Amino acid sequence: MATPANKEAFTELIAQNKGIIYKVSSSYCNNKEDREDLAQEIILNLWKSFPRFEEVSKFSTWMYRIALNVAISYYRKETRTAIHAPFDESLVVFDEVNDEDENVSLLFRFIGELREMDRSVILLYLEDKGYKEIAEITGITETNVATKISRIKQNLKTSFLNNQNK
Repeated sequence: MATPANKEAFTELIAQNKGIIYKVSSSYCNNKEDREDLAQEIILNLWKSFPRFEEVSKFSTWMYRIALNVAISYYRKETRTAIHAPFDESLVVFDEVNDEDENVSLLFRFIGELREMDRSVILLYLEDKGYKEIAEITGITETNVATKISRIKQNLKTSFLNNQNK
């Protein structure tokens, strides 16, 4: 059962880690409305799971795991239902990325074109997560993480070069 203390702790943790939700939503959705819908879906799933958070891992690690799983399955659903969150919806309103930095926009676009697992891995890497933590969140081995990161970086580099040559 949700208590005011649980709700307050949850809201504070979400506010502190809002960037995770923004990055995951931005990497899996192209337009603002879809990003906000996905963010709300992520927060709802975090809220439902919050009573089971055991603090064995860092909150951000736990949050990434849930956010990425929700994002991956979000568009696999054939129908979406309206959700009514038990918290302030201002948590899902994001400031847009500064459009003056075209490279950031391009990076999110190129990341959005990656396969789902690759997208998850590179988002965590860009968040300065170590290979061990990325492996824990994604459920793959550290060796596989290292291999994927190397290949993804090469693919992103190629995408940027191809974009410059247009």
